[in-house]
Amino acid sequence: MRRVLRPADANGPAFTSAYVRTGPRTPHPTVVIPGGPGLGSILPYRALRRRAAQGGLDVIMIDHRGVGFSRDDRHGRRLPQSAMRIRDVVDDIAAVLDAEGVERAYIAGSSYGSYLAGSFGAQHPTRVAGMLLDSALQSTDDMRIEREIIRAHFWDADTAVASAVHALAAEGVPDRPLLDGIRAAFELGGDDLVIAIAEAKLRHPWSAVWRGLGIYAARDESIIRIPGFYEFDTVGAIGFRELGYGGEADGLPLDPALTYARLADRFPPFSGAPYDLTKEIAAFDWPLVALSGRRDLRTPPVIAQRAVDTAPDGVLVEIENGHSALDMHPLAFLNAVRALVHGTQHRLPALEDRLDALPLHGLSANLPRVLRAGAGIERMLPPAPWR
Repeated sequence: MRRVLRPADANGPAFTSAYVRTGPRTPHPTVVIPGGPGLGSILPYRALRRRAAQGGLDVIMIDHRGVGFSRDDRHGRRLPQSAMRIRDVVDDIAAVLDAEGVERAYIAGSSYGSYLAGSFGAQHPTRVAGMLLDSALQSTDDMRIEREIIRAHFWDADTAVASAVHALAAEGVPDRPLLDGIRAAFELGGDDLVIAIAEAKLRHPWSAVWRGLGIYAARDESIIRIPGFYEFDTVGAIGFRELGYGGEADGLPLDPALTYARLADRFPPFSGAPYDLTKEIAAFDWPLVALSGRRDLRTPPVIAQRAVDTAPDGVLVEIENGHSALDMHPLAFLNAVRALVHGTQHRLPALEDRLDALPLHGLSANLPRVLRAGAGIERMLPPAPWR
């Protein structure tokens, strides 16, 4: 692990930004930026970096300011929320490239990390060799798209999965936990998993599977801080101040604006996004890959398609996945990065089936199997006697 000094400024004190570089040294390494804000880079992705090195990739990963080994200032005090701003995070990345003597790099970001990747391109365009946007996040206005897709699929449709969601709502499942649960289940395993878990919950209100899914999906007071792995308490300020996480609900069912609503009083109000990447991307004159999961409800494939249509040299790659290939299907992510680095990214759409067939090793890869097994057991148990 290495560190680079980041100076004090009007928003916060000096601190050291921690990072690692693995694999064979090349002139243009790949900076991999995970999602969040709040995910660490150094501890959670050791296995990913080993696989990347085995595949010949030169990878840099940087702990986000306020997270992991970059959490504290030089006196050991936690960095303040005032120091959490996207422009500064992007400059942290540039500072690491300076420390490594790297003029240009490939920038590969997932979810929130894709917004950082695009922001890096807007802020430091001469330093980008190519870019991969996994589960592309581009604009605070895209919540409208998310709302429309969620409601069309789970509420307005005449389908078995929509009927299951209506049944859960009729049983009194509150709107925000309902959305959290069905969105997570769908991204992990599609309609079949949503229906299986819904049926288990309808038979057994105390369903352990439903509770476990809620813990995985919830973004409220129960949000867990795992030092070095996931730390939202400080960096969440970016989500609310610059990415609109405290968006206003419209009063209709299944509103994604409710996702972080219970945390809003802990963070600054929305003051505006630093970039609207739906416009900035038109100036990205480097090769760009948009990697999208067909079951992604948080950054639906239509957003990735728009990015590719706007970028001068973009290619869309859709895989059988939910949100974030980096976390759910890392071998697909790494193979897409490798194609980008080797200049063969335009072959990727013809290889989508082969990417789908790669084994799953992500942080969430085993959850669908566990949830299906648990839902299957609960569906075989007799219903609660009071029902």
